[in-house]
Amino acid sequence: MQKHSNNYHVAVLVRNSDKGAQIASQYSSIRLVYGDLDSAEILEEEAKKADIVLHCAHADHVGAAEALTRGLAAHPPESPGYIIHTSGTGILLFEDLKLQIFGEASYKIYDDWENVGTVTSLPDNAPHRNVDKIILASSDANVKTAIVCPPTIYGQGRGPGNQRSLQVPELARCTLQKGHGIQVGAGKTYWTNVHVHDLSDVFVSLVEDAAAGGEKASWGNEGYYFTENGEHQWGDIAKLVAAAAHKKGFISSDKVEVVPNEEVNELTAFGTGLWGANSRCRAIRARKLLGWSPKGKSLETEIPDTVAYEADLRGFVQHHAAKVAG
Repeated sequence: MQKHSNNYHVAVLVRNSDKGAQIASQYSSIRLVYGDLDSAEILEEEAKKADIVLHCAHADHVGAAEALTRGLAAHPPESPGYIIHTSGTGILLFEDLKLQIFGEASYKIYDDWENVGTVTSLPDNAPHRNVDKIILASSDANVKTAIVCPPTIYGQGRGPGNQRSLQVPELARCTLQKGHGIQVGAGKTYWTNVHVHDLSDVFVSLVEDAAAGGEKASWGNEGYYFTENGEHQWGDIAKLVAAAAHKKGFISSDKVEVVPNEEVNELTAFGTGLWGANSRCRAIRARKLLGWSPKGKSLETEIPDTVAYEADLRGFVQHHAAKVAG
């Protein structure tokens, strides 16, 4: 946001002075607010002062969502506060999770345009749904809400802190750890995906619209934005990750093995959901209303870099270099 406009006065929540120093080193004009997601009073007071709240820290933290919307509710109707909340397409996993079916394809596809009402009224047992409901319920004359719902995020981030996403890096890490590719069940599960830089464009567009009075974008019950730019099956991604790791010499072969569900969840929390349950959607609203036109490299193209990054983090690069040197 700082790079897009000098007119914004930005405050960010940081947990400690180390995190604060990382941000200040790159963005000296940003005001640092020290606290965490459990700092309800701080969050509420800051939301009262803010015109726009960008909530990207946690899709499942009830207390933070309540505090932020409570603070924004203090705005008068003639000058409403805006909140842009980050959910996630894990919310669409509920059917597979309920039936405990992993690794099989589903042909149910959700969209955020004609069928947005279906998405905003999913069953309460859907992941992230409890916080989505808090955000949606806060929408009124005083508070304008938008929910951004990313799928599998890939690519390296640009921020001063964590630049690593979750699903593909974790699959690469587990592949390196096990010495072979990781597959859940038949590997036919579908997810959609988006490059992190393309995802950030949606947030920027929503912030800019909010700053201009919120006329172009949808807010409230229709303000729900999927952000996909492609679709993949996890069995195919497992093969590409294993092939990239083998090509670099980090593992001895490119084989992919079906790993029992219990072991998958031991390798990474909620692994059966991340790689074995279906999450299919179409991002129509951002394209129609915000002119969103994603341009990032494809997930498949990014996989070698992701594997190399994980290998470097885990010491595989140094180990391989020493092995080659004899």
